[in-house]
Amino acid sequence: MAELHDLSAMQLRNLLRSGTVSAADAAAHFLARIGQQNPRLGAFITVTGDQAMEQARAADARYSRALDSDLPLLHGMPLAFKDLTDVAGVVTTHGSAALEHKPAPSDAPLVSLFKDAGVIPLGKTQVPEFGLTAYSENRIAPPSRNPHAPSRSSGGSSGGSAAAVAAGLLPFAPGTDGGGSVRIPAAACGLVGLKPGRGLVLAGESAGDPARLVAPGPLARSAEDAALMMDALAPGNGYLQALRQEPSRLRIGVTLDSPWSGTFPFTPDAEALDALRAGKALLEHAGHVLADAAIRYDNRYPDAFTTAWTAGVGTARISPTREALLAPLTRTFRRRAQQRSPAKLAEALAFLRQFQHDTVAQYGQWDLMLMPALAQTPRPVGWFTGTGHGSERWPAAQWPGDADGDYRKQCEFAPWSSMVNVCGLPAITIPVYWTGGTPGSGLPMGIQLVGPMGSEVLLLQVAHQIGY
Repeated sequence: MAELHDLSAMQLRNLLRSGTVSAADAAAHFLARIGQQNPRLGAFITVTGDQAMEQARAADARYSRALDSDLPLLHGMPLAFKDLTDVAGVVTTHGSAALEHKPAPSDAPLVSLFKDAGVIPLGKTQVPEFGLTAYSENRIAPPSRNPHAPSRSSGGSSGGSAAAVAAGLLPFAPGTDGGGSVRIPAAACGLVGLKPGRGLVLAGESAGDPARLVAPGPLARSAEDAALMMDALAPGNGYLQALRQEPSRLRIGVTLDSPWSGTFPFTPDAEALDALRAGKALLEHAGHVLADAAIRYDNRYPDAFTTAWTAGVGTARISPTREALLAPLTRTFRRRAQQRSPAKLAEALAFLRQFQHDTVAQYGQWDLMLMPALAQTPRPVGWFTGTGHGSERWPAAQWPGDADGDYRKQCEFAPWSSMVNVCGLPAITIPVYWTGGTPGSGLPMGIQLVGPMGSEVLLLQVAHQIGY
């Protein structure tokens, strides 16, 4: 029998439901795996082993009294949550040294949703400060590293969760995506990452998100595992069952156009274009029709998106005496957000609504849109901040302060992510290419498919159809 961490989430779920593996055995196995691997990867900030084992034993006791039809969908499945999400009795750090780290009094709605589905939380995973960046490095814990190349970043802001899934520390994990925070780390770590459309999973929405950018979604090793999680996130839509059907022939528009190009001109790495070619070949072999699509984006987008994206950090409750503990990027964008007038934010939000209308109309000429997932290979740890350290953590006084250079690097790294959140559309990243030539060798690179509202099933079907 394969090791539990080598099984797909679907296989493990079935063993737990059949009683072949107990929830306690599964939790103990993954906790041991975390103990072995996390010092090298920095995927977890907090591990809640005692709490997990207590909950797993309680799940086993319920199993002994339940009929199979009464078991929750994810009975006994080990899981972890980003350290932006409250889990009752566990500290939520938000990746920030500027906050007091106190245990959360109650579960966030997303955690309640998964607990009702039967999961066993094992801890909290590494995030950037307040989830603001495309890399998961902060001042309170070691950086999250890419299991395929530990000198490289696992992406962000769901970087710790992605590293944990890719390294077999978890069977799958939920992330939250407000500007690419599921899709970027999924692409960096060689996973399938799905961002559902706006409003599908209400449990993951945030009060500090005036543009309604954030959506929770699965980080998984396959479309099937992602569909299993979607059946918990959005019950009643039959994602797993739908994978039995092949999608009809689709018209897919291929584009490298980005709304960031005017402000931050960039050239995609050769590896990004290799991944795009590999994705095109797989989709054409599956019978879909691909053609180039020219998309025109309004050049006012970068300023408006940044205004909306950073509004929440401007209102975060941080003691003035602790603001110096913020990372330079957070501190800079917090100050700018506080200096903006309410009218400036309202103007940005109005522009983004018009941008959504115009962009969705252009995408609507196609069944799906195809583009690279990332413009560059996964970046070295410390590359965005200019530390280049790769060490465990940097004292606050030594962290360089080029917030604008950091932000520009992120936008050039992931130029096809945030506009999908602004438009509220579903999107999936698929790891179709590896720089070493074979799956699992070298660094992963992926493609992104963007669909119309309500196309989550279709995106999962296409990913499954081409072998993922």
